[in-house]
Amino acid sequence: MTLEPGAVDAVLSGLADPTRRAVLDALATQGGATATTLSAQLPVSRQAVVKHLAVLERGGLVTSARSGREVRYTVRPDRLDEAAHWMAALATQWETRLQAIKELAESED
Repeated sequence: MTLEPGAVDAVLSGLADPTRRAVLDALATQGGATATTLSAQLPVSRQAVVKHLAVLERGGLVTSARSGREVRYTVRPDRLDEAAHWMAALATQWETRLQAIKELAESED
């Protein structure tokens, strides 16, 4: 499964902020949590956590499920796997290009 260009941007935007990465780490460690629980563990307000969770959800990095008055968030590891595969493929492409440039430069000596 590959990420569409817009999905790549959404995933990278989600991962770009250190607070969002901390939210993801906390969710992965706990197996899921509410915004209130997360805000008690992080140096940001509940409202800020909710905003970060919205960005993560748009990127497909977390899912939410309502249970009564609470909304519980969990990590979507499949989206992280897709992003990792995309980055690995990109790295391979760059390695191939750089190797071709190196070979061209060395053949001109």
